[in-house]
Amino acid sequence: MKIRLVLFSLLFFLFHFLICAQTANQLTQEQKAWLSRAYKYEKSGWVYLHIEGKPEERGFQHGYLLAKQIRESIRTLSTGWKYQTGINWLWLVSKAGEILVPKVDSENISEIKGIEEGMKATGDTTSLNELVAYNGYIELISYWWPSVKDSLKINSPDPKKESCSSFIATGTMTADGGIVLGHNTMDDYWHPPCNVILDIVPVHGHHIMMQSNAGFIHSGTDFFITDAGLVGSETTIGGFYPFNPNGVPEFSRMRHATQYASSIDEWCDMMKKGNNGGYANAWLLGDVNTNEIARLELGLKYVGFEKKKDGYFIGSNVAEDLNILRFETKSSETNIKQSSVARRVRWKQLMKKYAGMIDARLAEKFEADHYDTYLDKDKPSCRTLCAHWDLDPQYSGLDKPFDPSGTLDGKVVDSKLAKQMSFIARWGAACGTAFNAKKFLDEHTQYDWMKGLLKDRPSEPWTVFKAAKE
Repeated sequence: MKIRLVLFSLLFFLFHFLICAQTANQLTQEQKAWLSRAYKYEKSGWVYLHIEGKPEERGFQHGYLLAKQIRESIRTLSTGWKYQTGINWLWLVSKAGEILVPKVDSENISEIKGIEEGMKATGDTTSLNELVAYNGYIELISYWWPSVKDSLKINSPDPKKESCSSFIATGTMTADGGIVLGHNTMDDYWHPPCNVILDIVPVHGHHIMMQSNAGFIHSGTDFFITDAGLVGSETTIGGFYPFNPNGVPEFSRMRHATQYASSIDEWCDMMKKGNNGGYANAWLLGDVNTNEIARLELGLKYVGFEKKKDGYFIGSNVAEDLNILRFETKSSETNIKQSSVARRVRWKQLMKKYAGMIDARLAEKFEADHYDTYLDKDKPSCRTLCAHWDLDPQYSGLDKPFDPSGTLDGKVVDSKLAKQMSFIARWGAACGTAFNAKKFLDEHTQYDWMKGLLKDRPSEPWTVFKAAKE
């Protein structure tokens, strides 16, 4: 029996090798030349991908090298969509073709088509509409869908909007007077992993290094640096609801601004042009050439903007601009039982306590912080900067007990690192706490539908990543 199993395994791997070799032999000389300038590697839970060239070349490199991860991410997302709405994934793909595709600029469309062709070269078939639906799923599922689902009489709960904990500081707030930026992503654990570090050298525009998902042309989690000296992150504006289906998708605007802006003001102007209200965020931005920082709160009708060379900005999903808060959200800024408010209070405590001392090491500590300001003690919960809904029985009576969601990562950059096109990142909880999917599902069988979607996230170290030299 053992011999049979060994022979079967050998035949399987031989067959797989021959298929891959055949696929490689079918590449054109031009495609082989494109791939010779791209590469990937895996480290500390991250997948680092370097791509360069014209839009179709970058896309082909991306789609070819990450085809397996892209397909698994789309499978995960489409399975979750079907469970939560009862509607087939292809219906949403068709809506993306109607709502999003016509508004995406030609360069971004070319790069997405390149991803499609790259995947096709590996034997995996997708479509432009599916990849746009995937790139724009945050806008479609969290902003467009809630505006139409009631008219369809579908009993589908409003999906949670991604939330994050971020700060940016400069001047007398930091140890050396330069910029320090920290960010962590908070989301459902079953969502496709945002563990790609995307290093993009385009023919036109700026060199970009950003956190992303396999198959995204943008960041999604929105942590980036560019060779223009810009650094940025965002936190979603909580409770935001307006959406304009005739506007330009957020993912397309974000990528265009990050690639072409040479200053904070240029970046903000590009983001505001064609704004559709989708994925409404408070953007924390910095220019390491001037050590100037800014916060752009981009609603739909209302926009908040501040800029300074001394001080800090924080993000915890509470709109700071009163017009956005009162007219475009359904959120509270005072109920400390809520995660966003509790984290906002904690950020202010940390900024006050560590004023003048903030550096990259402290930024790592902040993003991994477990102080619950509602309970007034150190205890990992939904209200801590490093959030753990999965460990929280919900003392406040809000949301679902032991929801498998929370902090997915941690990222830190300062002026010195940014000038070297480098940042520090940790995959998994920013505090290093591991997540065991099987153990969690065995203990919380109400989430059985997530079997096959929830993945383990072992404890990983903080790791420095540096972009390739041009």
